[in-house]
Amino acid sequence: MNRPTSTALAALSLLSVTALTACGGSADPDRATDEPKTGASASASAAKAPSPAEHLAATIVTKADTDGFEVEEPDDEYAFAKSTDEVTVDKPVCAPLAYAMNQLPLGTPEADLTRLTSGPTDAPTQLTKGITYTYVTLASYAPGKARSTFTDARKAVDACEDGFTAKANGNESPYDSVTAEKVAPAGDESLGFTSTMTFRGVPLVLHGEVVRSGDVLAVYFSVDGMAIANGRPSDAKLSPTVVKAQNGKLG
Repeated sequence: MNRPTSTALAALSLLSVTALTACGGSADPDRATDEPKTGASASASAAKAPSPAEHLAATIVTKADTDGFEVEEPDDEYAFAKSTDEVTVDKPVCAPLAYAMNQLPLGTPEADLTRLTSGPTDAPTQLTKGITYTYVTLASYAPGKARSTFTDARKAVDACEDGFTAKANGNESPYDSVTAEKVAPAGDESLGFTSTMTFRGVPLVLHGEVVRSGDVLAVYFSVDGMAIANGRPSDAKLSPTVVKAQNGKLG
């Protein structure tokens, strides 16, 4: 299995301390199909509608959706923060980026879900060949909230080109710069960004993407844990396989 090694996970934990971290029911056959549902019938239909959490669980990318990638729940032990309430940012407008690069949902969703995917590098320009770890965070919002939350993320990319610093639980993550990055159109709107940082004198390039599909946001973030553990420069691009698979499930 292409799971993160203990060395790679330890590196992500170390970065936490000093830099990064790392189907509706059928109609009643005895009634006309165009008859409006009222009373018990309407209540039954509403009861069958999936909750936001159930919808995300059915929509999140799985191993069966990808080509040779493992998909699992991330380990909270190596998280920079367990909730956005624990995070402070020296430039508040940059908060959505801090959340996106630490597997936290943007804004105030009704439900959210994160998966860690790992598999063979499928980005030909990556500096180091090996295993790529791409995080996927899905979040479901009340009507209209996903759109405004996406707008906040776009403002953050535009306003934070000179970098920012995020802190949580005594840990600190300084990002040197942020720039917009062109990504393939997806969902109702999509946004890509690149961030740079330096860890123990080694330059690291990080990539992220936000995609809005209706009232759901998908946030992607990629990291090369082994490069960090071994003190190598890294440019861990998002896995096209994972991003394409998840965007396809969002519709």
